Amino acid sequence: MPSRELQAALDAAQAAAGIIRDLYRRNLEVRTKADASPVTEADVRAEEAIRSILSERFPSYGFYGEETGRSAMDADNVWLVDPIDGTKSFVRECPFFSTQIALLREGRLVLGVSCAPAYGELAWAEEGAGAFLDGRPIRVSDVAALDQAIVSTGNLRTLTRSARWQRFGELIQQVSRIRGYGDFVHYHLLARGSLDVVIESDVNVLDIAALTVIVREAGGVFTDLDGRDVGLDTTSVLAANSALHSRVLELLRA
Repeated sequence: MPSRELQAALDAAQAAAGIIRDLYRRNLEVRTKADASPVTEADVRAEEAIRSILSERFPSYGFYGEETGRSAMDADNVWLVDPIDGTKSFVRECPFFSTQIALLREGRLVLGVSCAPAYGELAWAEEGAGAFLDGRPIRVSDVAALDQAIVSTGNLRTLTRSARWQRFGELIQQVSRIRGYGDFVHYHLLARGSLDVVIESDVNVLDIAALTVIVREAGGVFTDLDGRDVGLDTTSVLAANSALHSRVLELLRA
């Protein structure tokens, strides 16, 4: 049985999914926020629906939303929400977008829901209870050799400007395949064992908080590119199965 918190997050994600499905491919007006990212009616309405459900069931919890901002961030429990992670894909009618809901408890991510209504997947996890995709338990791969590993990347702009870019190129030469599935997609694939490593830069914690819990509960390791745990200030990702994470981290640091 899911906890009350997990059930609330699942219910909120499904409410958002209904709104998003109704507005998808409707040629909505796109506004540009101060950070130059796009926002649509679907983003705002979906977050309002999520916030309403979570706030009603857990009124003492803090909330950090992509569209409606922050409140009670000093609370022991804080919801982290991105109603449409991948708004650019949503606008371009590409199904690689999702709703991300996570729970941060005393600084540690303990719950995550990743709902992709157009793509047709729903993943969730709660600390100590495993990870699930569409109701079935999932597990990362046991691939341990780099020359057998599949690596997926996304948001590499900052990486191209750093000393790691050459190291990343050297890593690519050693792996079996390199892909760029991006957004939630490669994390779902990692958590269910269909690929082995995800590398990203230029991320926001709201993009990855829920996915951190899902990958971790599926047996993977999820850190930033310096090997640090994910926190509110995280801007990069190295996520992998437990057999490969330390090896890839070492290569990117070398």
